[in-house]
Amino acid sequence: MKGKVIIISAPSGCGKSTIINAILAEGDIDMQFSISATNRPPREGESHGVNYFFLTDDEFRQNIADGKFIEYEEVYPGRFYGTLRSEIERITSAGHNVIMDIDVNGGINVKKQLGSQALGIFIAPPDIETLRQRLINRGTDAPDVIEQRVARAEYEIGQGKKYEACVVNDYLSAAIAETRSVITQFLN
Repeated sequence: MKGKVIIISAPSGCGKSTIINAILAEGDIDMQFSISATNRPPREGESHGVNYFFLTDDEFRQNIADGKFIEYEEVYPGRFYGTLRSEIERITSAGHNVIMDIDVNGGINVKKQLGSQALGIFIAPPDIETLRQRLINRGTDAPDVIEQRVARAEYEIGQGKKYEACVVNDYLSAAIAETRSVITQFLN
């Protein structure tokens, strides 16, 4: 039996990676993380094949041309993110469920392709100003990049209404519990 796909999307800084990692660390739901591909350079501490598949611009574009992505998006000008079909197939063909941390448009596209085999959960910030402060506190992006991310977040929040579930991450422990509950209901 093939596994199912859980799509988690959120604006940058909403805690989706933290929520996913907390649920995976509990270890009682049969899910494996789908590693995304990107053409951005690795951040300090990130590794190829662990955090992302880091591809050159040419490699990313060749994979697009060859139809190797189930979804991809140019999230910012010249900055691509995507999910290789082979990554989803590797996990689901072994009977495991996949959890994906992807852009909102990518999530909508995956859901269209996989239908009832996929569940979309959108993680939302309590409000835009809280999101801006979280991005500043994270300390990984320059001020102009933070403002790009905040502008993008306003669009993504509107698209999040197309997901089956929306979890507001105001209190992390509550957001983890709610996300976990939605996933468990989908898999049972």
